[in-house]
Amino acid sequence: MKLRRHPANPILLPQPHHPWEALNVFNAAVVYHNDLFHMLYRAQGLDYVSHIGYAVSEDGVHWWRLDRPVFSPREPWEARGVEDPRVVLLEGVFYMTYTGYSREGTRAALARSTNLITWERLGIVLPDEDNKDHVLFPEKIQGRYAMLHRRPPDIWLAFSDDLKHWTDHTIILRPRPGTWEHRKIGAGAPPIRTEHGWLLIYHAVDAQRVYRLGAALLDLHDPTRVLARLPEPILEPREPWEIKGDVPNVVFTCAAVVRDDDLYVYYGGADRVMGLAMGSLSELLEALEKAGDA
Repeated sequence: MKLRRHPANPILLPQPHHPWEALNVFNAAVVYHNDLFHMLYRAQGLDYVSHIGYAVSEDGVHWWRLDRPVFSPREPWEARGVEDPRVVLLEGVFYMTYTGYSREGTRAALARSTNLITWERLGIVLPDEDNKDHVLFPEKIQGRYAMLHRRPPDIWLAFSDDLKHWTDHTIILRPRPGTWEHRKIGAGAPPIRTEHGWLLIYHAVDAQRVYRLGAALLDLHDPTRVLARLPEPILEPREPWEIKGDVPNVVFTCAAVVRDDDLYVYYGGADRVMGLAMGSLSELLEALEKAGDA
């Protein structure tokens, strides 16, 4: 199954009148709450330092955004930017996983909010290691918080009682050598609960460093169990703005929203602009069921 690009693409462009987002806007978190789509997007100006901006939409396609970022680098481990937010609503609170980037590398960090505008930092969740592509599950599993992350080149799963100390780290998905996910894979959008399992839309990088999106299904009660995985990507670079940009040949997601049977997958194109691809949730689950654990 392939996702369909929305005809309004790209749905968010750099804003040349705002220095902090004049160059790139990409890799956004999106949540649907109180009948509105809320976007937290990564933005860069000419200094290449990443900030996180906020935009809101009634239809998920046309956006109104704030003039100033809602989250900017502040800590030493964020000196070069705050990157790639993913947001979940968990126990009535919005949690944002994001990557802090500095001369020391990347750090997996966490913040929380009750309004999606003002954020409280909770600090680094995986200390003393380069890590990113981390995302929370939107509910506890067997009484514990669960989080995906990446120790290259694999997708890992970890659990916590307090969102601070993470244990039971387990590899759940590995790259498949010689394929479109030869080099490395990483979590994309927060997992989506379905009656068939947790739907995971992830990114994969091939030997030529082309980024594509894939899909897998994890067991609801034991997400270390991979129930199904598609053998082919559901989205790959094709449009000029996905092929040529700040980082070429990239489609990269941090967000997926389900409305009825419509699946909205938001993705960065070539680290320059935001795109939207859509599909049928039931058709994707049917394709996964047929594929099994490929």
